[in-house]
Amino acid sequence: MADQVDTATKEDVARRVANIQECPLYEAKEQVRSVLTALGDLMIEADPERRIELRNFGVFEVKKTKAKPTARNPKTNEPMFVPSRRKTLFRPGKRVEEVLKTPLRELGYEVPEGSAERDDGEADDE
Repeated sequence: MADQVDTATKEDVARRVANIQECPLYEAKEQVRSVLTALGDLMIEADPERRIELRNFGVFEVKKTKAKPTARNPKTNEPMFVPSRRKTLFRPGKRVEEVLKTPLRELGYEVPEGSAERDDGEADDE
């Protein structure tokens, strides 16, 4: 089994907001709860699509999917119809995306096993 990924919770976000805003944790928790509720409500109220743009952070989108008349049930292998629905997407803003695109080796992290990178930091050309 793979190592557990570090998970940040609403509480962690509230603590960060409390430190940045220099306010009590109970106030920061309410602010975070309000923002997340508002974002969720905006996505739920999408009719049927919506784009929520948060400058310097990213874009949340609610988009329609196409119906899939030829999908298969993995248990029975029977063909089945999957109706169109809505899905959510998140695209990070420039600042976040630039940091996430930085190679792991440059950040001092271990490169995952089976990666195309060689020990000397160059990509395999084979």
